[in-house]
Amino acid sequence: MPWNPEAPFNDLPALPPVGLDLEPKSVLKATVEARTALATLAQAGLMLPNPNILIHAVPLLEAQASSEIENVVTTADELFKHVDSGGGDHATKEALRYRSALFAGVESIRSRPLTAATATLICTELQGRDMAVRAVPGTRIANPTTRQIVYAPPEGADLIREKLSDWERFVHSEDDLDPLVRMAVAHYQFEAIHPFHDGNGRTGRVINILMLIESGLLHDPILYLSRAIIARKNDYYRLLRAVTADGAWIEWILYMLDVVRESATSTTHKIVAIRTCQENIAERARAATPGGRDAHFLAVLFEQPYCRISTVAERCDISRQTASSWLHALVDAGLLSDVKVGRERLFVNHEFLDVLTRPE
Repeated sequence: MPWNPEAPFNDLPALPPVGLDLEPKSVLKATVEARTALATLAQAGLMLPNPNILIHAVPLLEAQASSEIENVVTTADELFKHVDSGGGDHATKEALRYRSALFAGVESIRSRPLTAATATLICTELQGRDMAVRAVPGTRIANPTTRQIVYAPPEGADLIREKLSDWERFVHSEDDLDPLVRMAVAHYQFEAIHPFHDGNGRTGRVINILMLIESGLLHDPILYLSRAIIARKNDYYRLLRAVTADGAWIEWILYMLDVVRESATSTTHKIVAIRTCQENIAERARAATPGGRDAHFLAVLFEQPYCRISTVAERCDISRQTASSWLHALVDAGLLSDVKVGRERLFVNHEFLDVLTRPE
């Protein structure tokens, strides 16, 4: 019986696909290229004297881009500005919850395996309320322009839990499938199950990063996958549907491997650019203020592009007056700018912000 996009896909097949070689030569070649790019990224990360630069910045950029895929549009500038306060408009708050969900997921898999319960934890953090698998029928996914129904996920809480249990088994299967191929296949399956009323796409993209960490291909969430997906967003949704409609698994896997390769290469270039920016600003800061010779002060300036007097005072163990003097000296030297947000004054490392937000 042919697949009908308007009927619940209760017959969604279990993984792995029956009778299909998921690693033909084309996939093996793409896997080697993606793994090489990831290894280069790992080495580049070691070049940074302070790894917190990436651990703080990349998840925020990923949050902004992943949310944009779901038409939740904010800017990286707004996210960095409000990251400590949790403020900003609705879209900014939603994207900041993505970052919190990513960190919650990473913390979870440090102590226990990735499971459907991890997915529920992530979605709960994303939505800001307790989430559970869908129990009410009628969920349909439509083209946002034409409103034509393009997919109807499985229905019934028990069936959804059964599909998630199968997904879990596949995620942790002890076979020879490359972890990158497993991630691509598992991502399709999670999106096809569509276990929650909302937040499935962003939850699935967090899970991609967690699978790479759990498999040892990443240590921290420093891969910025969603920008590459945004660049080919139409392909992302087209290829997901092609797996459902036509069993086009290889095309989907090749797409995801290329997203990983491109993202790892772009993030590596960003690390090089950050390091160049860091060295340049450190040299100019030393000439502008005694604080420029304080390693803790320079670290604060690059953990995120906005900082506060109180943060500098605490991290450098100095008085607020001294912290203010150091920061204002860098403003006078043109290295920072200061902005008022509510009652607070923030100091912006605008050159660093430009490096973070530009395409590489």
